[in-house]
Amino acid sequence: MNSKDILETEIPKVLAEKPELAKDINAIIHFDIAGDGGGKWTLDTTKSEGWVSEGLNGASKMTVIVSNDDFVKIREKKLNAQMAAMQGKLKFKPMDMGLAMKLAKLLG
Repeated sequence: MNSKDILETEIPKVLAEKPELAKDINAIIHFDIAGDGGGKWTLDTTKSEGWVSEGLNGASKMTVIVSNDDFVKIREKKLNAQMAAMQGKLKFKPMDMGLAMKLAKLLG
């Protein structure tokens, strides 16, 4: 599993099964994922479908910065997202705790 699989396959599947998550987040979020298997993606939950696209598109409300390894570990529940954030492995710019918590529901 890598970031591309998570963002392009798993996240849209979760949003299709739980559309209330997209309504709750209701924002454009950029993912800047470093290392092998990483890349840049946009999650746009203001749309009714086609939520994830490659590249940084549109004006984001927040950018998530993390390594591919740590992102995969967070998704697989091998790394606690709050601990990763406190250790500086997971960064949110700007830090919007409310939005980060909504995003955690989607990624968890």
